[in-house]
Amino acid sequence: MATFAKPENALKRAEELINVGQKQDALQVLHDLITSRRYRAWQKTHEKIMLKYIELCVDMRRGRFAKDGLIQYRIICQQVNVNSLEEVIKHFMDLSTKRAELARSQAQALEEALDVDDLEADKRPEDLMLSYVSGEKGKERSDRELVTPWFKFLWETYRTVLEILRNNSKLMALYADTAHRAFQFCKQYKRTTEFRRLCEIIRNHLANLNKYRDQRDRPDLSAPESLHFYLDTRFEQLKVATELELWQEAFRSVEDIYGLTCMVKKMPKSSLMAVYYAKLTEIFWISSSHLYHAYAWFKLFQLQKSFNKNLSQKDLQLIASSVLLSALSAPPYDHIKTASHLELEHEKERNMMMYNLIGFNIDVKPESREVLSRSTLLTDLVSKGVMTYVTQEVKDLYHLLENEFLPLDLASKVQPLLIKISKLGGKLSSASSVPEVQLSQYIPALEKVATLRLLQQVSHVYQTMKVETLTKMVPFFDFSAVERILVDAVKHNFIAIKVDHLKGAIIFGDMQQLLSYLQGFESDHLQNHLSVLATNLNKSRLMINPSPSRVSKLSDMLPSLAEIIDKEHKRLLARKTIIEKRKEDQERQLIEMEREEETKRLKQQKKAEEAEQMRLATEFQERKNQRILREIEEREREEALALLNDAEKRGKKKGKKPIIEGEKLTKQSLMELALQEQVRERQEMEKKIQKQSKTMDHLERAKREEAAPLIEAAFERRLAEEKLHHERQQQLEVELSRGRHDGDVKEKYRLQRVMEHKMQFQERVINCRRAEYDRMRSEREERLSQVLQARRGEREIKRKMLYYVRTEEERLKKLQEEEEARKREELERRKKEEAERRAKLDEIAEKQRQREQELEERERLRKEAILRGTPIDMPTRPSEIPAAAGSTAPAAAGSTAPAAAGSTAPAAAAAGSGSSGGGKYVPRFRRSEPSGQAPAPAPAPAPPAESDRWGAGKKDDRGAPTSDKWRPSAVSGSKSTWSSSRFSR
Repeated sequence: MATFAKPENALKRAEELINVGQKQDALQVLHDLITSRRYRAWQKTHEKIMLKYIELCVDMRRGRFAKDGLIQYRIICQQVNVNSLEEVIKHFMDLSTKRAELARSQAQALEEALDVDDLEADKRPEDLMLSYVSGEKGKERSDRELVTPWFKFLWETYRTVLEILRNNSKLMALYADTAHRAFQFCKQYKRTTEFRRLCEIIRNHLANLNKYRDQRDRPDLSAPESLHFYLDTRFEQLKVATELELWQEAFRSVEDIYGLTCMVKKMPKSSLMAVYYAKLTEIFWISSSHLYHAYAWFKLFQLQKSFNKNLSQKDLQLIASSVLLSALSAPPYDHIKTASHLELEHEKERNMMMYNLIGFNIDVKPESREVLSRSTLLTDLVSKGVMTYVTQEVKDLYHLLENEFLPLDLASKVQPLLIKISKLGGKLSSASSVPEVQLSQYIPALEKVATLRLLQQVSHVYQTMKVETLTKMVPFFDFSAVERILVDAVKHNFIAIKVDHLKGAIIFGDMQQLLSYLQGFESDHLQNHLSVLATNLNKSRLMINPSPSRVSKLSDMLPSLAEIIDKEHKRLLARKTIIEKRKEDQERQLIEMEREEETKRLKQQKKAEEAEQMRLATEFQERKNQRILREIEEREREEALALLNDAEKRGKKKGKKPIIEGEKLTKQSLMELALQEQVRERQEMEKKIQKQSKTMDHLERAKREEAAPLIEAAFERRLAEEKLHHERQQQLEVELSRGRHDGDVKEKYRLQRVMEHKMQFQERVINCRRAEYDRMRSEREERLSQVLQARRGEREIKRKMLYYVRTEEERLKKLQEEEEARKREELERRKKEEAERRAKLDEIAEKQRQREQELEERERLRKEAILRGTPIDMPTRPSEIPAAAGSTAPAAAGSTAPAAAGSTAPAAAAAGSGSSGGGKYVPRFRRSEPSGQAPAPAPAPAPPAESDRWGAGKKDDRGAPTSDKWRPSAVSGSKSTWSSSRFSR
């Protein structure tokens, strides 16, 4: 690697090598200079070097060298002078293009030179052998030898430039221009493969731009200028794709445009959108997507009508006719009725994507997406006024196909209209984005739709029809084509038809009746023909002899069948749920295991990569350190040798010899020696300069002394010349002024004759204008007075209305307040009554609770006395129980305490109590005590009575039966006494 003190030296060396025919060495010299780190500071010479370097690379077709050199040059001048990089790249592309064109022209000239009458005279044995072996013609061989290498190099040039400029925000215009050149190259030479690669390269550049957002010179897509360049490139890509008939790549370009606009949230210009929809119509028509094609035409019509004011009425008529015919060309049936679930999901996603692309909605909400359909489109065309622009033939065709019911005459009336429509069309004005419209392209699709409509209407009228009759009714196709249309319509459940070729008839039936037959083969129906026969016979029997009584439901005959079915159904659902859950758990475990294994593998791979990177980094650092040490040692050795050579040269010039021999010299000693020599030389130079400055001072002083009188004489002479010139100029000015004054005086005398007429005309004009002004002022004052009077009346009416409204509002407000006060009083009164009623109820409940507590306490004491065996006097108040029947009945009915049922009172106690109406209650244990009276006789046995619902079969502690009822125990006179036995509890 040669080193140069200045870049200019390398350029001179390269030119010398080029002159002697060593271009490879010259290229290597410039390449070493460009890639060297010593010359990273940009200079104007670098641009000259790069231009020469690019010329050598193009001459020798060295694309790799050109790419390396451009990358290094971009590093050098990116932050200093990026325009220089732009000039170099433009020069590179121009040279490559010129050489490719030159090679192509040479190949054409060679082919023309070989195009002679007598081919055998000019053919050599070598050419004959090549033609027999390779099978190529002369032009193919010349292209392969001359043109193809240069075209490959030109293509490589475009790829290199795009790769260098892909992340450069300062050269976005050059990037777009390069992409346009590459598109035109593919278009001109029909390079479809290279065009696909180019589109993929540009697509990857944008993807990487969004992926790596931390780059320093990354273009900002939100900037209008950057967005314009990117969109312009995508639209050019779309145009070239359609011209090359690469429809798949064109559709991907459409997706790229939509994705770019969604990314930056900004709509393109209307002119670009017109191109967008125009290309969409071509793409959808080629793909036979008639519905999407119609929607794209509709959007294009709306855009042209709204933004393109230069379109003529004829252009709008043709575009509107295309919109309506494209909508009518769409099949009238839905493709997704018979599709599977997976196909339905795919179709739904496709429709949503197409809706976004056609509607061009940047901010799309999933719940607001509409469904694209033929009926909706036709309704929109009618409501949006498209029908007002179409031709009369297209209107008549629309009414026949969509609104008329003519099963026998539909085809005969549609055919002349289609013939007229096929002749319509032509070129549009230059203001339109669509250059030409030909309505004849819709004729085959319209014939198919007309056939479908005819079949649909005939199926509503006839049940059977001969094949010959149907063939005569459809003049567009023969029966084989009609049969294909029938199969497609039946497949999508549009009509139900069965063709019987044996009888030569067509059977129109109900969709439900023929659905099973249309969905399967005849052999499938032969499997269950006996069951079908039995079902039909059963239906016939029921129609002939209907059953008198209605058969009960299965659920009435088998009540438990519904429950069994429900349980079995639930069990099966639970089993299905368990199986699905187990499958999901198993899949989840497998996924987790795979994820863990993948994580482990990635970790191990990452560790290995890190170890490898560390090893490579260590080796690279060691090699770098060693190289730096070698370079330092080499540089020190070269500097020492250079200092030694300088010392020897100076010593030879002055006749002196070096003090130290060359073998013992070191860098330090040479540097000290050179420093001493430099100090001595500087001192000598200063002395020489001082001596020379004195000499120059004396010389300059002598020159000025000699030149002083000459300068003075020249000044005097110049002063005299200028004074003479001033006098001549002044005299000339005076003469010109006198001439102008004489002319002005003559003009004044000439105009004084019309002064009087001028004053009269002026006075007349002023009087007319004054009268007009007075009239207009009086009219204005009168008009103002009328307006003021009208406004005064309006204010008066408004003031009265406001007063009336305010008074009415106050009255209504007062009534509302009185009503609210009355409601508040009523509410307070009700609250007070409710509080009093609750207080009374609480008091009654408290008394009842106290009475129950006393009864419980008395019963407790009685039980304790019984347990102790000691008599106890039961208190008679406040828990006194009256013995009379009339007094015990309320207590028995109203008290919640346990009633003492089944007890009897002795007759003696009742007789000797001294009360006429009854006696007090006497406990059983006191009835046997001696009290000076005879013991009461035993009560007579009561007649057997039916036990009540609570006390039947119960016994007391001693085994005696108990009863909760009161019964008569004794009769004294005409009154009966009632008693109660002890409580059974």
